[in-house]
Amino acid sequence: MPRARPHVRHLTKHLQTAPFTDTLPGEVVFRAAQMPADAAYPHHRHHWGEFVYAFSGVMEVQLATEHYLIPPQYGLWLPPDVDHTGMNRQEASFCSVYVVPERAASMPAQVCALTVSPLLHGLLEHLRQTPPALAQGAPHDRLLQVVLDQLEAAPVTGSYLPASDDPLLAPVLQALEAAPGDQRSVAEWAAFVHTTERTLMRRCQSQLGMTLAEWRQRLRTVKAMALLEAGEKVEHIAQDLGYASTSAFIAMFRRLTGTTPDGYRKGA
Repeated sequence: MPRARPHVRHLTKHLQTAPFTDTLPGEVVFRAAQMPADAAYPHHRHHWGEFVYAFSGVMEVQLATEHYLIPPQYGLWLPPDVDHTGMNRQEASFCSVYVVPERAASMPAQVCALTVSPLLHGLLEHLRQTPPALAQGAPHDRLLQVVLDQLEAAPVTGSYLPASDDPLLAPVLQALEAAPGDQRSVAEWAAFVHTTERTLMRRCQSQLGMTLAEWRQRLRTVKAMALLEAGEKVEHIAQDLGYASTSAFIAMFRRLTGTTPDGYRKGA
């Protein structure tokens, strides 16, 4: 979930309105929505926490100093009173779980990515398919409590695709975001920013918590998700992302997502 370089004004073809402003209609509230391509929720904040999950597409959330991408294996937790902007480049189907501060006390105090288990995904999908007339009463409230229990127990992953303002590392990450198929080695990237290979490797571990190769694979996975949902052929995606063969791309995608590109496309 990297910090993005473009500003929100580039994604304002379809401006959306936040559904609640001052109060929530309940202590835990579920809401699902469909976002057209190039849409944005303008800068806002609210007194309740929010968990954002994309059923399909890749949602983006801009904070004051960070920018997160939300691929479908993860959701983003926003504690109460966090200034943020929501946006997406491709059409996306997503949901939000809003939680009043008192009920959010057991959730992380910082913005973070949470791993979405099959059970949590199933609960969210069930809520998405529930007709509005049935989304009320004690049974619905109990289901929302189970969702909250699952969110409290979800593994915190920090950031799926971390960003960095490090003066040596940031130019490398920006270049890869612009051209994820770039095949330059760590040594070549080190020369690009006028440092040593060892120094760049240390910066990757300290700033990203992973190697540059792993970060690049995660970046390519996120890019591939959007291209798959846009209907691009797997062979073309593999070529655009710099893979020597389609099979190599498929193997990487399966390792990082648990499914094949075609399986992901059908599921999305």
